[in-house]
Amino acid sequence: MYYKLNKNVALRKWKYVDRAIYLRGVDHAIGISKEEFEFLLMCDGHHDIQDGPFVEDFLKRGFIEKCNKGDELSEWSKFKEYDNYYFPRMNLMITGRCNLNCLHCFNAADNAPLNTEWDYQELLHLLDEARDVGIHTFTITGGEPMFHPRFMDIVRAIYARDMEIFELNTNGFLITQEILDEFKRLRCHPLIKISYDGVGYHNWIRQNPKAEEKTIEAIKLCVKNGFRVKAQTQVHLKNLNSMMDTARLLESLGVSEMRIIRTTEAPRWEKNSPQTSLSLPDFFEKMLEFSKEYIDSGINMVVDIWQFLRLYPSAKAYSLSTISCNEKDFNIRIPMCKGNRGMIAISSSGEAVPCLQMSGWLIERGISLGNVRKTPLKKIITESDYLNLATATLFQQIVNNDKCSSCKYYKACTGGCPALGLLYSKERFNYYHEDITKCYFFENGWYEKTTAALSKWALENPLDIIIKE
Repeated sequence: MYYKLNKNVALRKWKYVDRAIYLRGVDHAIGISKEEFEFLLMCDGHHDIQDGPFVEDFLKRGFIEKCNKGDELSEWSKFKEYDNYYFPRMNLMITGRCNLNCLHCFNAADNAPLNTEWDYQELLHLLDEARDVGIHTFTITGGEPMFHPRFMDIVRAIYARDMEIFELNTNGFLITQEILDEFKRLRCHPLIKISYDGVGYHNWIRQNPKAEEKTIEAIKLCVKNGFRVKAQTQVHLKNLNSMMDTARLLESLGVSEMRIIRTTEAPRWEKNSPQTSLSLPDFFEKMLEFSKEYIDSGINMVVDIWQFLRLYPSAKAYSLSTISCNEKDFNIRIPMCKGNRGMIAISSSGEAVPCLQMSGWLIERGISLGNVRKTPLKKIITESDYLNLATATLFQQIVNNDKCSSCKYYKACTGGCPALGLLYSKERFNYYHEDITKCYFFENGWYEKTTAALSKWALENPLDIIIKE
């Protein structure tokens, strides 16, 4: 009997990743055993394969299909081996320009130093490079990505290279039925992440009298067309009391998830709305109050409270973002930032950065970790300052950070978010500085306060480290 890989399945290999499968619609590769990998390599339409457990299992899972002798694999499904490090995703800022002038945003319309934009032909070359190092999916962002004059051409170019868009960050102003129809024709079904900053406050922070109306229209249009929508909401002292009303509205619109982000004390925000960021004590206190009200509200939408917790109403459960590991699984070889390790971020000026939220911070300090307009992408993910940070491990942080190395909570928080560590460090550049938001959480009893306050629901990732006084 002859079998071949399903057209939505591909075998891949990278430096230090010997056996993996890509599945369309999944944003990362899946590791498999040596025996499974060798069996699937034989599923190429040219090998006569005897029936057995592997055949039965992979047919059931949809990984393989029966075929005629000599049937060829799709070009995407053919086994490919890369001699660079594994980076399955790219967070790509196609433009720094925007059609809005938001009070808090580092890519606001009047922020000239950041308003760079990819030339279309240059971007096509980058997409070729991405394909050739094994990148599978993209988060497309800006600025406002749909403000790029060749936005739809870029989307088409990604799919023409057998890659996918997993997420699209947008303010929603430029979404049209025609664009969504073209998405569907391309089988492009990203999670559409739309900014919405609170009932009665969205127009103010976005500096546009039509912002709330246009954003709600965009959410409705996306949901009507079957696209998942995640609303991203800034929270600060001015709009704090609108969070429950905002959650009710978003669920009524069909939003699948609401992400609440603490507006940080960035220079632009402090200039436009001074002293309105929530302090860390206020953030944890007010968001815990919100969470208590939310779990009693009957709302079924998932809520992600940035760097704090996630609420899953359908399961009556929650998880703590402050706990990134447990004692059983702790290993000093774990990457400091799993997100950064799995997704390279490229700014509109070509800079490779650990995450795009850091791009303005790095520019202000004159720090470049590598630029794909000057250096081939493959070289950046093979040997560069960027790669050194992306692959930095917990061992390196422990060696370089006395506080983390002696902290009884380190195996739980693993140092927190390196980007926040950089933000709160007083040094020009210290990637190993601890994230003080996690220090505050653990050192001030917020684990105990949170679990007590949300005791009606199950905690999915309880603190299991042995605390030694």
